[in-house]
Amino acid sequence: MLQAGIVGLPNVGKSTLFNAVTRTRKAEAANYPFCTIDPNIGVVTVPDERLAVLSDLSGSKKLIPTAIEFVDIAGLVEGASEGAGLGNKFLATIREVDAIVQVVRCFENDDIIHELGSVDPVRDIEIINGELILADMAAMEKRRYSRAKKAKSGDKESKAEVDLIDKLMPHLEDCKPAITLELNDDERLLLKEFSLLSNKRSIFACNVSEADLAGATEDPMSHPLVSKVVELAKATHGAEAVIISAQIEEELMDLDEADVAEFLADMGVTDSGVSTLIKGVYNLLGLRTYLTTGVQETRAWTIIAGDKAPVAAGVIHTDFEKQFIRAEVISYEDYATHKTVGAAREAGALRAEGKEYVVQDGDVINFLTGA
Repeated sequence: MLQAGIVGLPNVGKSTLFNAVTRTRKAEAANYPFCTIDPNIGVVTVPDERLAVLSDLSGSKKLIPTAIEFVDIAGLVEGASEGAGLGNKFLATIREVDAIVQVVRCFENDDIIHELGSVDPVRDIEIINGELILADMAAMEKRRYSRAKKAKSGDKESKAEVDLIDKLMPHLEDCKPAITLELNDDERLLLKEFSLLSNKRSIFACNVSEADLAGATEDPMSHPLVSKVVELAKATHGAEAVIISAQIEEELMDLDEADVAEFLADMGVTDSGVSTLIKGVYNLLGLRTYLTTGVQETRAWTIIAGDKAPVAAGVIHTDFEKQFIRAEVISYEDYATHKTVGAAREAGALRAEGKEYVVQDGDVINFLTGA
């Protein structure tokens, strides 16, 4: 299962957000640095309103959503790339995750200590990105040194690595993350082998106060701190910024669905931000969902964007990929409109697709396989 790591400076709300996203209290949340030492891991179901609709239409006995993992990682401090604070542990853990949720504090509260004595989300982001980039630079210097001799002797693989490192280093020296470097397809594949921290896809979670949630959600650019994060995320990573309130999430943890909806409605919002964050991370990881539905169950299945029909069938059972004949496909929108497979077929909304079909998010599929 793919993982997203929740990172940030100490006392920005990482552990509180992790608890809210995973609906657990696994991560200790307290008002002092390094509250999280060993990373916490939680499996999170991905919200998908389509499942309930299909389940009602099919009279399903069970409804099974898809899921991803979140990891709550120790707070980072300046100098982490040189081992300061829990830097080595932080960097080792983040190297293992597939994407980064960077939590930034966008609220003032004198009762909650900020590691640097003031609230400045732009500074915080620059510190974290800077430490990731510094760690990458150190790794690339070592790698170049180990490959240089072979490259000079004519080894093509080593030369390709040295050439890419020489292209990458000035970019990193300009404090730009590796993920924003313009590369051709071959270079991009090679870069993945380097496992660079600054080459991981990111999403930024702006942690706002309870009082600011409704306004910031409606118009992020109206919030003086959130607007800066939105602009910086886009400029430095081409990334999305979402609005959350860890304070509110903590209050919602023990409420049932109906009470949560009422609580949020009273505040003037339809979502506290966690659902948006989970969906954003799911897409960030390059994941897509196709659906199956019937009397026994309605289920969401996870695939990678671009997967073809046989690969998607193999997610259900490996034999299905080997024995794939064709897929009967209805888009979710057509299924919801026509309500039954028979009606969709009569309307021409059911398609027979072969081995080269690229499965689309929201496809409702029935696979036909041979023995």
